[in-house]
Amino acid sequence: MSGGSDVADTTSLSCARCGKPARLQCPKCVELKLPREGAAFCTQDCFKASWSSHKAVHLKAKLSSLGTGTPHEQNSDLLNEDWQYCLKRGQARTQKLPHFDWTGKLRPYAISGRRAVPPHIELPDWAADGIPKTEPNSDLQHVVEIKTPDQIERMREACRIGREVLDAAARVIQPGVTTDEIDRVVHDATIAAGGYPSPLNYHFFPKSCCTSVNEVICHGIPDARKLEDGDIINVDISVYYKGVHGDLNETYFVGNVDEESRRLVQCTYESLEKAIAIVKPGVRFREIGEVINRHTTMSGFSVVKSYCGHGIGELFHCAPNIPHYGRNKAVGVMKAGQTFTIEPMINAGVWRDRMWPDGWTAVTADGKRSAQFEHTLLVTKTGVEVLTGRLPSSPNVFPWLNA
Repeated sequence: MSGGSDVADTTSLSCARCGKPARLQCPKCVELKLPREGAAFCTQDCFKASWSSHKAVHLKAKLSSLGTGTPHEQNSDLLNEDWQYCLKRGQARTQKLPHFDWTGKLRPYAISGRRAVPPHIELPDWAADGIPKTEPNSDLQHVVEIKTPDQIERMREACRIGREVLDAAARVIQPGVTTDEIDRVVHDATIAAGGYPSPLNYHFFPKSCCTSVNEVICHGIPDARKLEDGDIINVDISVYYKGVHGDLNETYFVGNVDEESRRLVQCTYESLEKAIAIVKPGVRFREIGEVINRHTTMSGFSVVKSYCGHGIGELFHCAPNIPHYGRNKAVGVMKAGQTFTIEPMINAGVWRDRMWPDGWTAVTADGKRSAQFEHTLLVTKTGVEVLTGRLPSSPNVFPWLNA
């Protein structure tokens, strides 16, 4: 931080964090010759508190100056500021683009450092060291829990926050925006609502949401890549609030998208809706996959078999497992009070997947595109309640909903 040389000029600036008169400026913004508005702070404390979000301004400036190029070319200048490639499921970093037999055109870009969580936020048990303690050995990995009225009400609140956070992310999606910026929006909106972004440091996952672009099936890590016209992107949100989790995702169009991608995304949306329509007490969990598989194959697409829906509540992932493909062997029947996710991943080509060197990003084996939608559901006495359902204020981004 450095003080301005022109006292009269600096006193006319307001602190980017609290709005008070500011006399200090971010030295990096000065170096990059960025506008003084938004780079001024009243104290060192305000500067430090704003750093996790403010440094994104530096990234945008650097990416703009770098223009187009390979991921390594665009990232090379960022690596001096903790922007590195992810390895080993988030437990390692490297300054070099990993070697891999990439299946499509997409490549990983460098990722930023871990975002801060204020001390007043309630934390899940993995937040500090990346290791879930309760979840792996819980009896609820084998028994499907019937939620109490109190648990259900808390889940409604967590899921409502998750929906509002996802909607906030959807509003910033456009060509030129980085997935890291989407992650910042998700993180800040979750914290502002009093929640914790469940993915953050879960088994060492380095970010607050998953952003899966084009051939990425799921668990894409937000990074420095700018979204391009014609991309599709899935944003997967999970929120921990009042001791329970809410989980949902949607796939969005970036600019002008080709017709096959539009059909793929709409088919995926419809397959989830058709699956939700059969949820009620007495229905076998395995029937969900039959419904999704039938609609998907009739449209000429394939269903991913490596990842499934899951039970959710005070645990992020628990019983039941919800396969999305046909002829699955899921056991059990639905009962009132159960909560679980349905989240079909549908591929334009073959269903098989491969894992990137980061240990998280699952991509299609043939490099063709993939789409996904997800809701958290509550089985009621007469049917189903979609806890993460769209709101009247949700962005109007899906053309088929206007038909």
